[in-house]
Amino acid sequence: MNNQKKRVIGIVGPTASGKTALSLKVGQMLQGEIICMDSMQIYQGMDIGTAKPTQAEQALLPHHMLDLISPKDTYSVSQYASDARECIEKIPCPILVGGTGLYLQSLSLPMDFGAVTGDEAIREKYHAIAAQKGNEAVHAILAEKDPVSAKRLHPNDLRRVIRALEVFELTGTPFSTQKMPGPEDAPYDFQLYALDMPREILYARVDKRVDQMMEEGLLAEVKRLLISGISPEDQAMQGLGYKELIPVIRDHASLADAVSLIKLRTRHYAKRQLTWFKRDERIQWLPAFSGKSIDQMAKEICAAYHQE
Repeated sequence: MNNQKKRVIGIVGPTASGKTALSLKVGQMLQGEIICMDSMQIYQGMDIGTAKPTQAEQALLPHHMLDLISPKDTYSVSQYASDARECIEKIPCPILVGGTGLYLQSLSLPMDFGAVTGDEAIREKYHAIAAQKGNEAVHAILAEKDPVSAKRLHPNDLRRVIRALEVFELTGTPFSTQKMPGPEDAPYDFQLYALDMPREILYARVDKRVDQMMEEGLLAEVKRLLISGISPEDQAMQGLGYKELIPVIRDHASLADAVSLIKLRTRHYAKRQLTWFKRDERIQWLPAFSGKSIDQMAKEICAAYHQE
C-alpha cells in the first residue's frame, strides 16, 4: 500500500454487470461507505431509469453522491470531481461504484493538471464544434496540430482533447511535449475491479433490466418529471430511458418501439463502457461465471485492500 495516498476501492464497469451487489458485499465486510459514480444518479427524482440503489440497499450502507441536484440543473465533470473528493477525504473506507468513466478519470487526475492557464473562449469554441459535429471532429483537429497527443487521447475524452488544443493555441507548443499524468500521479491509491462476462449475457441482462424498469413504473416517472416542469431539452432528460419515452407520452411513438429502442441504445452504451474500461490497465476483471460467489469475490477484494 502506498502510505502517501489514501486507498480507494472502485467497483466499475458497464451497466447491468452486477456492480451494486458486489459493492454492497464489499462495503459490509469493510464497514465502508459507497460513493456513487454515475452521471444520472446525481439527479433528484430520477430513480427507476437510472437504476439508483433502492431505499433498502441504501439502508445497508451510507451512500454519497446521490440526489445532488434538480433535473433542471446541469452538473459538470469538474463539479463531480470536487464533490467526490470531499467525500473520499472524510470517509475512512470509500468505495466508488458506477460506470461513468469520465468521473473516474477526473478523480484520477491531479487537481492542478496542466500548468498553462486556461482560456474560456478557446474552450467554448471547441465545445461548440463538438456539440455541432461530434467529439470526433474536435479530435481530428487535434490530430492535425498534435498527432502524438491525438494518438494518446480517446475522442470521447473531450476534456483532455480540448485541453491539448487549448495549450497548443496558447503556447504554440504541442501538449505532447508536456508530461501527461499517469496512474502514478493519481491522488489516491485506487484498487479497481469490474465483473467480466460474455457479451451476450451482458446484453441479455440489459434487456431484462429495461423490462424490469418498465414494470416498476419508468413511464410514470418520466410523466411526473415532465409535469413537474422538467424540459425535454434539459441535460437530465437526455438520459437513456427518459428521452425515448417522451415521444410515447406525446403520442408520437408506440411504447413497444420505445422499449426496443431503449434496449438497443443501452446495449450500445454498455459496449462503449466496456471499451472505455478495458483501456484502463488498473482494473482487475473478475470472471462473473467462474464458480465463485459474490461473497467469495468480495472477500478477495477485502483481502487485497488490507495488504500492505
